Amino acid sequence: MIGWFEAVILGLIQGLTEFLPISSSAHIRVVSAFFGWQDPGAAFTAVIQLGTETAVLIYFRREIWEILSTWTRSLWTPALRSHHAARMGWYVIVGSLPIGVLGLVFKDQIEGVFRDLRLVGTTLVVFALILWFADRRARDTFTLEKHLGFTHAIAYGFAQSLALIPGVSRSGGTITAGLLLGYRRQDAARYSFLLAIPAVLLSGMLELSQIGEGPAPAWGPTIVATVISFVVGYAAVAWFLKYISSHRFTGFVFYRIALGLFVILAVTLGWIPAQG
Repeated sequence: MIGWFEAVILGLIQGLTEFLPISSSAHIRVVSAFFGWQDPGAAFTAVIQLGTETAVLIYFRREIWEILSTWTRSLWTPALRSHHAARMGWYVIVGSLPIGVLGLVFKDQIEGVFRDLRLVGTTLVVFALILWFADRRARDTFTLEKHLGFTHAIAYGFAQSLALIPGVSRSGGTITAGLLLGYRRQDAARYSFLLAIPAVLLSGMLELSQIGEGPAPAWGPTIVATVISFVVGYAAVAWFLKYISSHRFTGFVFYRIALGLFVILAVTLGWIPAQG
């Protein structure tokens, strides 16, 4: 069961890492293992992500409102259907389908074998190399307004679904897909954050029923972790979008490789168990 101190630490980690391409779920899993804490589980991770997703809702509130209002009005006003905001509404819906379907199909694996630290360490390294490749060949020319369509939205969606495995990173997977498709770094990140909203909110709400199960209620620590992740996450998303406007992802690539190799070594030498 998650304690108060653990909740504070895990909330900080969630807020700091959710929007960076380094996998927040992997960090929560790894830190818990190194401190000898029980694996907080996929349910706890999904719920505290509601905090960081609230940060996205507030940070992008004007754009989100424009998308929601224009998309809704376009349902009965044909003239609005070609508006970028209305189309973006459909792109977010379509892009959310892969992770929704795959999340249900692989629910047992997500809560079990996918949390094996050997797999986490491997995915940290492998997807770091893929991000490095995408960053090096990025054309950095496409914009969401001019180039995003249903084909690209689905490609983004499948990339996001890879984040069901801790170590891949939701933002890392979708940003990598965006770079490979030719989008500017800021646009790839922006759509990544918008695309995550339905998946994270739905997942968090579904997993709320799991919090509190066990010998003692975990609602208090979970709420604390969620609030902390919101505050820290808001600052993190603002910093990240400013950072990538003038920097490559090289630092994140090196960090992922170092962390992944260390996790694999730690499991191999028996410092930490592969399973929580």
